[in-house]
Amino acid sequence: MRVLKEPLLHFFLIGAAIFVWFHIVAPESESVEDFEKITLDENDVALLSARFEAQWKRPPSDAELKALVDASIREEVLVREARQLGLDRGDPLIRTRLSQKMDYLTEAIATSIVPNDEDLEVFLQENAERYATPVMVAFNQVFLGEEPGEAEIEKALASLRAKQDISDLGGSTLLPASMPLSATRVVESVFGGGFSKSITEVETGQWTGPIRSGYGIHLVEVVAVEPSRTPPLAEIHNTVLRDWRRAMSEDLAQAQYQSLAEKYEIVAPDLSGSAK
Repeated sequence: MRVLKEPLLHFFLIGAAIFVWFHIVAPESESVEDFEKITLDENDVALLSARFEAQWKRPPSDAELKALVDASIREEVLVREARQLGLDRGDPLIRTRLSQKMDYLTEAIATSIVPNDEDLEVFLQENAERYATPVMVAFNQVFLGEEPGEAEIEKALASLRAKQDISDLGGSTLLPASMPLSATRVVESVFGGGFSKSITEVETGQWTGPIRSGYGIHLVEVVAVEPSRTPPLAEIHNTVLRDWRRAMSEDLAQAQYQSLAEKYEIVAPDLSGSAK
């Protein structure tokens, strides 16, 4: 199972420890005395001040700090009263927010782990297609019109191969006569679907055709083709690291959910046969 692979196993253990810690420090129910007492200590005030400074790039004044403390107390009063009224139950917005906070906690765990290059190299090779560079092609082309005759094609092709004057060849078009080394998707955007695949399969350095584009018939001289490749890890390290963390975060979230769900008896209708 992938959950048993390192470093996902490390994620799972760290995540489990954090969730257990939150369970310990957050009692299941508050006593009447605790519920009726609101306490802000120096750490809470320091946190409010730090948030203000992070946003405004300066420490709050005394008046601003007092306003922050008053707003925090007001929020706590209203939240507690709303909970007593049961306003937090059955509210989809609150439920979604709480679910998101659990996901954010999982993501924070994933972000805190620094994998070694061996882990990233394995991930890169397992997902090589994601990071592969596009095929690049450079070519010259002559447009012969929508439906040129076979004799016209042969004559034009012979002239091009003989390096004769071709100023009188081709139909009227705004298409470029040549393209520098370009990704095949760029070529497709100019000449239409299927054109780039056709020209990357022909011999380099020789006029060939006919080749059809979305506009008609062309004769093409491929100058160079640069095949797709998977860059080494050193070139795309940050990108691979970001994707690795995202993938590990998703695996951790699923493993953590399965672990938490095992504590519950889940009763739900079987809808597996209802879809048509």
